[in-house]
This record gives sequence, C-alpha cells and structure tokens, in this order.
Amino acid sequence: MELNRLSDIMRQAGVVGAGGAGFPSYAKLNTAADTIILNCSECEPLLKLHRQLLARYAKEIMMTLQEIADTLGADRVIIAMKSAYTEAAEAVKAHIGEFSKVRISFLHEFYPAGDEIVTVYETTGRVVAPGALPITVGCVVYNVETVYNVYRAWKENAPVTHKYITVAGEVQNPCTLKAPLGITYGELIAMVGGATVKDFAVIAGGPMTGRISSPADVVTKTSNAILIMPKNAYIVQKRLTPLTISVKRAMAACCQCRMCTDLCPRHLLGHPIEPHKLMRATASGVASDTAAFLGAFSCAACGLCEMYSCGQGLNPAGIIAATKNELRKNGVTPPKGRKATPVEPTRNYRKVSMSRLIARLGLTKYDLPAPIVDVNIETRRVKLLLAQGIGAPATAAVTVGQEVHIGDMVADFDPQKLGTAVHAPFDGKVTEVTDRYVTVEVCPKN
Repeated sequence: MELNRLSDIMRQAGVVGAGGAGFPSYAKLNTAADTIILNCSECEPLLKLHRQLLARYAKEIMMTLQEIADTLGADRVIIAMKSAYTEAAEAVKAHIGEFSKVRISFLHEFYPAGDEIVTVYETTGRVVAPGALPITVGCVVYNVETVYNVYRAWKENAPVTHKYITVAGEVQNPCTLKAPLGITYGELIAMVGGATVKDFAVIAGGPMTGRISSPADVVTKTSNAILIMPKNAYIVQKRLTPLTISVKRAMAACCQCRMCTDLCPRHLLGHPIEPHKLMRATASGVASDTAAFLGAFSCAACGLCEMYSCGQGLNPAGIIAATKNELRKNGVTPPKGRKATPVEPTRNYRKVSMSRLIARLGLTKYDLPAPIVDVNIETRRVKLLLAQGIGAPATAAVTVGQEVHIGDMVADFDPQKLGTAVHAPFDGKVTEVTDRYVTVEVCPKN
C-alpha cells in the first residue's frame, strides 16, 4: 500500500492511540522505522482489554501490522506481551507462520511494562532519549485496539465510533464493553449491574494513572477503564490529597531514602529525573537546584513513586506533576538535546512485580477476568467531545437539526494541524453544537 493511502485511511477514520494520550495514528507513520511494535503489555493493573482483543482478532491485527511494516519498509514486527497472556499468545502463535515479519517478545510481569519507552527498551534494547519519540530509534509503537481500528478502517471502511472499555472494581459484573463514543460512564456502570457500595468514587483509567471522574463524564477514544472504588480506598485517597498537604508532608517526613528514585522506571533507563532531589528542593525551598526541577520534564507520570515506592506515604508524583505544570505556565521548556546516561546496571532487580503492586494497592479482590461482553449498547443521547486526542480540537461539521447516520463525520480538523475527526456512533439527529462538543440523539421511531 502507498504511504499516503494508509495515512489517509487512518485520518478519515479518526484513528488515534486507543488508551494513552490519543496521538493521531497517521502521524506516527514514518519510513525511518525499521521496527513496528504492538504494545500488548497492559501497563495498568486490572486492565485486560488489549490481551482480550488480541486473543479474539489475532489474525486481523497481525495482517494489519504486516501491512504497516510493508508500507513503511520496516524489517520486523514485534508483538510485546507478558508471558502470562496465554490465550493471546496461543492465538498469535496459531497464525504467526502466515506473517514473515512478525515475532513475539515476552515481557516479565512488572509495572510499567506497557510504558511506551520501557516497551521499546524491553523488546529492542534501544533507549529513547528524554523527551524524544520512539521513531528516533527506528521504532513505531501502536497498542492492540489502535491496530484493530486500523484494520476495520482498511478492510471495512469503518471509522472509529466505539471504544472497548473495562468497567471494574465495586460493580456487580466486571466486564469489558464495546461502548459508543459519547455515552456516559453512569450508563455503563448501570449496564454491569451498578455499584456494590453506596459511597463510591469513579476513576477514569487505571488505578495508577487514572483520574477522579464523574458518572456524567463521557467515553472518548482514549477511555480504557472505569473503576468504581470505595471512597476510602487507598488509590482514591491518594488522588484527593491537596497539593498543599502533599508539600507539608514532604517537609515534615521526607527522609531522602531515595526509594522513589531507585525504582523510577525512567531514571533506571538513564533519564535525568531523580524524584528524591525534587522532593528535597521542594521541601526546603531551594529553588537554585534547577536540575531537580527540570527533571520533572522526564517524568512519565506512572505514579510508582507515590503509589508504591515511598515508605512514608508521600506524594512525589503529584508534586512532580504540579512542578511540570508551573514550569510550563512560566514559559520554561525542557532543555534541548537531552541525552540518557547509561541504563542503571541494577535495573533488572528493581522491576516492581505486578502482583505485588496489586496487593500493595489493595486491589487483589478486584483482579478478575472482566471478559468482553458482546451486547449492542443502546442509548438515547451521546455527547461527542471535539478534543479526543493530542492536537487541536476538531471543528463541528454539522448543524443543529441535521440528521446523521452511523459513521458520518460530525467534526473535522484542519489538515495543516495535528488532530482527529469525530464520527457518529448511531443514526440520529444533532441537537446541540458547541466549541467543545456535539450532541446527537436517537431519532424517535414513527
């Protein structure tokens, strides 16, 4: 396939990274790549949808990966998954002989194995420089659902209108649903039997990097999970701690043990981040330690430092995030030409076991299969956000009162800018258009 045609297929279908920051998939296509990596290592605890999709659509996904590799002139395709994913592994092995460029790379069960930069190193031995993209070391990385969406766009002319999303935690029937974009979290929670506790919090995303959300929030192309947790749960309380309290606790209790740094996945790969130094500079008010503060730009926001590493229960990840925001707000940018130092020799002994992390977070009882449930999810109304990934928000391409059909484009983006189009997930009528969203309602049947 011609590169321009593959890029156009991805653009027209609105394919973005299905789970991370939502980087437009067409923008990753680059003939400098010699390796295409399928990231099926489920970075977050409790999330299982990528291994489930790979087990179900292995051949379709491998076919698409090989097509991408052939289009870019890449030499190989690496499917990165954890050795415990037996069903997905067997599905891949059943068809791997049909695809000459595809091979499997099994990763250990550690967190955050699914971090893009970590995955590149684990599968190729290449270190991506701080702030750089995988293409700088010849790699293009996609996750499983993203590639499945490319397959559907390529073979079925189907744009992205739905999102696989795991609903887990304190719910009656944890499962993975294929939800229409724009449906509320509350509707999906009701679909799985509702919450099993009265006083609960909603976390959008995984237990390590997800954010406190609301049942009124809606599904987007980057939604991976909805976790219902008791409000007194450790992972909820961590998120509810005000920054001012986090700083005061750092001033009172940080003993500079270095555990946050010694277990930091990016530090172990040689990136210039040392959380313990930033904690020290913050706690003591030493603004002259510029290297400590600039290290915040190398943070992957994996949350390991505060959710697992710190024996004092402090919040270095929150302080680092606030530092990064303040630096950007004041016009400070990451230093140019940053390079990684050699990989820490003890790295292999400092990987955090996923099972141990789950236990430490108090999530063992929630670590359930959450299988894909094939049901046609109906809703009366969807609220389609115009910003559904990295780049400029799309601009509405419809007007109030206009009838649309499933797959119709309701918002487009400036082709001169990075962005993604948005499509209707069902037949209906546009009832509201703003600069943030488009609302579509099902047309009443006569």
